Amino acid sequence: MPDKTFDPERPDGTRADVTDRRPPRPNGRILVIEPDSSALGVLRAAHAEGIDVVAVSRNEGDRTLPESIRRFVDELVEVETNDEPALLAAAGRLHAQRPFRGVVPGFEFYVDTAARLAALLGLPGLAPAAAERLRDKALMREAVARAGLRVPRHQEAHSAEELVRAAGPVGFPAVLKPAASAGSVHVSRVDDLEGLRRAYRWMNEDTRTDLGRSLDGRVLLEEYISGPEVSVEGYIADGTPVVLSVTAKQLGPEPHFVEVGHTVGTDLAPGTRALVESYVAEVCRALGVTLGPFHCELRLPEGEPVLIEMAARLAGDRICDLVELTTGVSLARVMLAAYAGLDPAKAASAGTVVTRYAAIHFFTAPGLPVLSRIDGWPELAGCEAVLEAKLHLAPGAEVPPLEDFRGRIGYVIYRADSFAEAEARRAEFQRTVCFG
Repeated sequence: MPDKTFDPERPDGTRADVTDRRPPRPNGRILVIEPDSSALGVLRAAHAEGIDVVAVSRNEGDRTLPESIRRFVDELVEVETNDEPALLAAAGRLHAQRPFRGVVPGFEFYVDTAARLAALLGLPGLAPAAAERLRDKALMREAVARAGLRVPRHQEAHSAEELVRAAGPVGFPAVLKPAASAGSVHVSRVDDLEGLRRAYRWMNEDTRTDLGRSLDGRVLLEEYISGPEVSVEGYIADGTPVVLSVTAKQLGPEPHFVEVGHTVGTDLAPGTRALVESYVAEVCRALGVTLGPFHCELRLPEGEPVLIEMAARLAGDRICDLVELTTGVSLARVMLAAYAGLDPAKAASAGTVVTRYAAIHFFTAPGLPVLSRIDGWPELAGCEAVLEAKLHLAPGAEVPPLEDFRGRIGYVIYRADSFAEAEARRAEFQRTVCFG
């Protein structure tokens, strides 16, 4: 790792750690707000394109920038990223010193912040109003419904009393979720008023934070849509949505909706695929998704697409890696191009296709309080189809309940020649690896 110098506390409350003796790269610089998850790939892509990266981050707790990625960051500015006025002030000062060519949201929570900052600095970005619709699930559904597209029946609520009243028009079964969160946190199926009250209490009593953010008390109660769940990965090119792939999703046991597996290369009937692509294009237009990548989650009751979520960002859970394995297209490069004013067609040019189908399986152990042993891991690692495998917990660690992404113990990424083979391998891995 290069030598570092650390600046003392700045007047605006930020702290900067900068790479010593590294000259500026030739193609300008970008600002990335709280890089995390798939957005870490944008840092690598910028490095490869000769673009300097300035990351703004709280840089503590679950917002600590991983050491493995620090070599792709030319300047790390520590600021409370959940304090938007402080963040905007720090970014404005940095831009005045040496202008940015783009502002990139590093996680779902900062899509709207990045849009507002880009508008202030005159840089490429989503319209701030569109970014607000994408971050607020109630606004999202209202905009899509106004466009004449099917969405779940839904009602927004701010209190237990409003929530009970909302149950009338929505009906049961229903899904309760925070209006502006991520990662399936506190998303649960409710089948009656008692279950609704219990889920709402559970939400309000949870003091945990995600990237320093607590829930804001606003919730959405919406119709439960049955049917298979998929996500659609793509990007905007010259104002037109381009669908790269459709991802089949495996979910854990209800009442929660924890994603425990994804397969890129799902086999949809041609008619269903056409409906999905047309629907997603209309959703993009309704929400104002005008640049960059998108990640659209749908359910398909009887083959009809119904919106669950739309995000104007890179998909998480390593889906972007699965897409690149099966299409050769790096969505991280596409995102960099969109936000930094590069040629999106060149960024989306296909590289090497590794496999026809690629999948990730997340290992879970519902009901296991403490991880005492792991059986079968060497056998898993020795499988020729396995591309990567990792455990998040070691023996002796407490196992979080399988209520959201935090309950997953580890994962395996693998390849297959067909969707059926991908599912057969998933079942084989579940049998092979056991936890006790």
